[in-house]
Amino acid sequence: MNSLSNKTIAGVLAFSFLALSACGGGGNSRGTNVILSSHSVSATTGGWLARDFAEPSTLADQCAANQTGSQFTEKMWLRSWSNDTYLWYNEIDDQNPAGFGVIDYFDELKTNALTASGRLKDQFHFSMPTQEWQQLNQSGASVGYGINFHLQQSDPSSGVERKVTITYTDPDTPASEANIARGAVVIDVDGVNISAANDATSIAALNNGLFPATDGQQTTFTLQDLGQNETRKVTLTAKTVISTPVQNVKTLATNTGKVGYLQFNSHIATAEKGLVDAITSLKAENISDLILDLRYNGGGYLALASQLSYMIAGDATEHKVFEKLTFNDKHQNFDPVTGEQLTSTPFYDTSIGFNEGLLTAGHALPTLNLSRVYVLTSQNTCSASESLMNGLRGIDVEVIQIGSTTCGKPYGFYPTPNCGTTYFTVQFSGENDKGFGDYSDGFEPTFNPSFDSEVKGCWVEDDLTHALGDKNEDLVAAALSYRETANCPGVQLAKYLMGNKRSVITQDFILEDKRMQAVLKNNRLVNFTR
Repeated sequence: MNSLSNKTIAGVLAFSFLALSACGGGGNSRGTNVILSSHSVSATTGGWLARDFAEPSTLADQCAANQTGSQFTEKMWLRSWSNDTYLWYNEIDDQNPAGFGVIDYFDELKTNALTASGRLKDQFHFSMPTQEWQQLNQSGASVGYGINFHLQQSDPSSGVERKVTITYTDPDTPASEANIARGAVVIDVDGVNISAANDATSIAALNNGLFPATDGQQTTFTLQDLGQNETRKVTLTAKTVISTPVQNVKTLATNTGKVGYLQFNSHIATAEKGLVDAITSLKAENISDLILDLRYNGGGYLALASQLSYMIAGDATEHKVFEKLTFNDKHQNFDPVTGEQLTSTPFYDTSIGFNEGLLTAGHALPTLNLSRVYVLTSQNTCSASESLMNGLRGIDVEVIQIGSTTCGKPYGFYPTPNCGTTYFTVQFSGENDKGFGDYSDGFEPTFNPSFDSEVKGCWVEDDLTHALGDKNEDLVAAALSYRETANCPGVQLAKYLMGNKRSVITQDFILEDKRMQAVLKNNRLVNFTR
């Protein structure tokens, strides 16, 4: 099943293998536990009546575009579908859809409740054109330059200016061909200065340049490369690029053995073959520890997180549960999308064949049989990435977290298409083998954990002055130091003691709708979730 989820400044994806049919099909099959409205006819053919809901399948695929329905039927389907499957369906304000556009109405169909820290409980509600979703999910293909951007919000009270920095680029893309690398700062986009943009027109221009929508779009960037005093202008032509979710696999030599390093950027279908190859390579190197870099991984297939967890832990996963899924109280025994009886997600020990052109199903997976793993995180580490951490902790594999607090998404969903748009709404929550899943404010690294959502490790900010996987990059260096001393590097410990606060995703200057679109289309913006 393809369970997914989304997030405000970035986006989401995280799915479960049992949901595979939900991605490409209609996802409307039902179990016997469906509750039909006693007034389904009037709700379908008449008007809106508060708290009166039709069975979603009676409204599905009735679309304005092909005149099989109207925008009203599309909105009524969204309303019924949300009431049936949304995890917090009883927290939706049931508003008359007549005054809304279809997407605007969908945006209203969620809870406005807050977490303990004051964040919105549901930051993972979004939609995108079905064709774009299918292309991104199956092949990692999207229109862009092959760049992942870090967006720093301005803070006039402290004198911090808005800033856009390159965190990494994908190989064989316009960015890599132009020798753009991690640490380069974007000064302006088509003549619009990043730090000075302060109105809707200039912000729209930045969005259009940073996140192109069409093949062939040309954008001129002024860049200041890392370590350089001078700037340079680069004109990039957007094209359909294929992201490389598994990169930079290497071994780091230490006085106490080899340490493996693996950069894993997204749990998309093409990652399965890359992860198998990476673990096979690291196993052959006889590594004694693994540094798993998830700092830019916003999620994806839950089954991939399960597979990677197995490949890390091996024998420790036997007879254990990777994640138990819970839907709303209407669906306590059966999955509301597939109609199948609810079962827990295991640790998958064979290939699934997400992309059979790369790897077919049924092959035994390699395993490192490690009892601990060092996980590098940021506020962009989300959803399936957090499930991986939680799943391993549930079987007593020691997870040592280096970086900053993760996004906080113990939820997932089935991407559900209707009338050319695929919708993502939170439909389930997950717990590990020990029954823990309460990390809606994220996993936080600390040298002295006192709560289940706090993880042993070190608070370290992303170091954009070194290449990923470099032994001198702050997160990698902290992991290696902790491995030797069981302590955080002194400078980082001092920063923590001076007052650590949980990362809170705040609205950036990039407009809300474009931010989400950019993350999902390009897998480039921070916080891509499950």
